[in-house]
Amino acid sequence: MKPPVFSTMGCRLNAYETEAMKELAAEAGLEGAVVVNTCAVTAEAVRKARQEIRKLRRENPQARLIVTGCAAQTEPETFAAMDEVDAVIGNTEKMQPETWRGMAADLIGETEKVRVDDIMSVTETAGHLIDGFGTRSRAYVQVQNGCDHRCTFCIIPYGRGNSRSVPAGVVVDQIKRLVERGYNEVVLTGVDLTSWGADLPAVPRLGDLVRRILKLVPDLPRLRISSIDSIEADPALMEAIATEPRLMPHLHLSLQAGDDMILKRMKRRHLRDDAIAFCEEARRLRPDMTYGADIIAGFPTETEAMFANSLKLVEDCGLTWLHVFPYSPRQGTPAARMPQVHGGAIKERAARLRAAGAAQVARHLEAQQGREHRILMENPHMGRTEQFTEVRFGTPQPQGRIVPARIRGIDGHRLVA
Repeated sequence: MKPPVFSTMGCRLNAYETEAMKELAAEAGLEGAVVVNTCAVTAEAVRKARQEIRKLRRENPQARLIVTGCAAQTEPETFAAMDEVDAVIGNTEKMQPETWRGMAADLIGETEKVRVDDIMSVTETAGHLIDGFGTRSRAYVQVQNGCDHRCTFCIIPYGRGNSRSVPAGVVVDQIKRLVERGYNEVVLTGVDLTSWGADLPAVPRLGDLVRRILKLVPDLPRLRISSIDSIEADPALMEAIATEPRLMPHLHLSLQAGDDMILKRMKRRHLRDDAIAFCEEARRLRPDMTYGADIIAGFPTETEAMFANSLKLVEDCGLTWLHVFPYSPRQGTPAARMPQVHGGAIKERAARLRAAGAAQVARHLEAQQGREHRILMENPHMGRTEQFTEVRFGTPQPQGRIVPARIRGIDGHRLVA
């Protein structure tokens, strides 16, 4: 039996769902297919998906080629029109066992090329949970999917649907199994993580989930949160930041810009001062806190003065790990109809943001010299601190273990222990 070939594009959640699809395809007995799990976050992501499909068709001329993911959900007709594609399935359908049984029985693709339903009608998260996706040291647990917000640059709600949460009891049981299997760190993931619980009875918040996990899974050494919307951080989460040493002192923030007018045109729910106040408060509660952040360069109507506010936000918030996105118009979003910034200016602003980020990383690394850290080993020669800083070891260490070590140098963007 030749197992299917999977190609994953885009976010960590997509990678998580690819692992689920591998299990579903194996259980269904699907053989010899090629599955492309696409991303729709930018027009460039869709272009790369089409490019990947053509490449995989050349490499696998006889295989059935199946396209799924966010781009397949938002524009199924684009992929159905490609001669290389045999079947297009939506984000809901890709997590359903009957879809893969239909593929294995040659019912999907032969009689219907497209199976993509209305994602906005979905009210539950997929029930297929993966025990142990990630490295041998760190596991990722999906606790939420979808988004109820409508930022003007973002197509993702139309690919993922409205926000829906995995019940806390299900999450806790999964994490218990992961700890029993030897994982020392668990990362909570989702599309809009801080909206977790809004659709559940009693309307719990993300902080409630974090505290419940840490209370009911006492043997879990490290719990990490992926990207959050700082304006939605609830009091219980802030209390956990202050009092729970097993909650890692690293937060990736969905900031997007540092100018109030641009934030309003993006339809974000926070202002510049809100972002600064959050960073100051979280760092007051946890002095070793480090921040990553998403920032878009060259959003429509952005002037040089407006961009300067975003650039200054890097220092004002004390951001360290930047994800810089040069703006590109995404068809179907309001921002694509706004007056656009010249491409050369976008590229130049993105470069300045990246340079500011590199300077912040250098400053962070220098501050770690001589300090003791507890480092989770991802492989025998590389691990990460609690702040997610990469550390290189000259002598092999036990993979998956948490190793105490003193920092003795810097190697590029890594520490050396």
